[in-house]
Amino acid sequence: MSALTELFREWIPQQRWFGGKGREWADVTEEGFFLDRGNPVLSVHRVHIEYTDGVRETYLVPLSWRDQQADELESAFVGAVASEGNETFAYDAMRDREATAPWLIHLAQGSSVGPMHFSPAGEGDIPEGLPGDIVSTEQSNTSLVYGQEAIFKLFRRLEPGLNPDVEVHGALRRADNPHIASLLGHVEIDDPSGAEPATVAMLQTFVPNASDGWRLATASVRDLYAEGDLHADEVGGDFAADSERLGAATASVHADMAEVLPTEAAAAEWFTTVSRQMSERLDAAIEVVPQLAEHADGLREVYAAVAGTEERVVRQRVHGDLHLGQVLRTATGWIILDFEGEPARPLASRRELDSPLRDVAGMLRSFDYAARHLLVEQPEDPQREYRAQEWAARNRAAFCAGYSHARGLDPCGDSPLLRALEADKAVYECVYEARNRPHWLMIPLQSLARLAGRD
Repeated sequence: MSALTELFREWIPQQRWFGGKGREWADVTEEGFFLDRGNPVLSVHRVHIEYTDGVRETYLVPLSWRDQQADELESAFVGAVASEGNETFAYDAMRDREATAPWLIHLAQGSSVGPMHFSPAGEGDIPEGLPGDIVSTEQSNTSLVYGQEAIFKLFRRLEPGLNPDVEVHGALRRADNPHIASLLGHVEIDDPSGAEPATVAMLQTFVPNASDGWRLATASVRDLYAEGDLHADEVGGDFAADSERLGAATASVHADMAEVLPTEAAAAEWFTTVSRQMSERLDAAIEVVPQLAEHADGLREVYAAVAGTEERVVRQRVHGDLHLGQVLRTATGWIILDFEGEPARPLASRRELDSPLRDVAGMLRSFDYAARHLLVEQPEDPQREYRAQEWAARNRAAFCAGYSHARGLDPCGDSPLLRALEADKAVYECVYEARNRPHWLMIPLQSLARLAGRD
């Protein structure tokens, strides 16, 4: 094993974007090339990890190299490598501000460097020459903000094929949709085995002075709880008008996606498959969260109703992971972000056609989370519980009304599919919370009591 692969073996498991935490490594190899030979030198590495269960993953790791240790980059330090009697010091290049300019320079020029290809989306939109500042909240990916002009997202885990975030944003740019941040370019890397190139990164217009949807919604809930005797529609921080506009923005994006990307009518077999997959996920989830068993019979009835439904569904491309944390409110309206779907799912499945109700269900679940998150680990308070339920119901209804008015159909009517998708999402949330935030498990469990028809 080389000195560099040994460094990766020690460093990668500690990174937030690494998806294989807790799994045992069988082998690790790497291949790299120089992207820029300035000061500092910038190299890019594909790190291939094989786990003991036979699964293989590839991660992208850009490194900056310095002859001397940089104390100001201590948090980005990867390790030292000896070469010809001297030590060279490697840093996470996404956290080394002096190593961030080459990405935009190559994009503006449409360069090809080694196996990597840079493709600008238009003319004159790329702020060439600016350094980038890291976005610290990223998890599965890593993003850099260049001034107030652009945001660059690096996809850490590589899979063959065009990332849905690039594909959908490119299509919606052509449709001139007002509810997205324009795609400015993307980067791909050739696959050494001859498979499709993998998407490495994308560049979008940065949205300055925008407010995160989750923070706005939860601020509204705090305002409600601070007023002991007012209803949700009487509080100064009422969020319903924003929820209605967000529903309209979601409908606009869905309509344009259906216009510029493939669609097809859902056949009976699709409903049967969706129903079966939901039941299988429930069975697996009960093994992790035994409390789900008390809702299992009701949930199976909800899922079975999907197999027998006669509702008409046109399958299309969807967001795939829509929630309040994926939207920004600006002075002119809502912007929807991150069309890559759930990063844990294989890329091919994230590009499959689906019902737009999946996105609606995700947002409805997010309203429940926003309403109840302040009740976590608090003494039981029936009045607050009632108020949380009232806030969630008001904003769910407002979102649906906005969607309905904008697209001419009510996504939240008597739809067995929507109810099942909500329940399926809540089951997924139960597993996630049990593994990561056990004190939040009460939120999806309480929602499942409603969705399974137990209250």
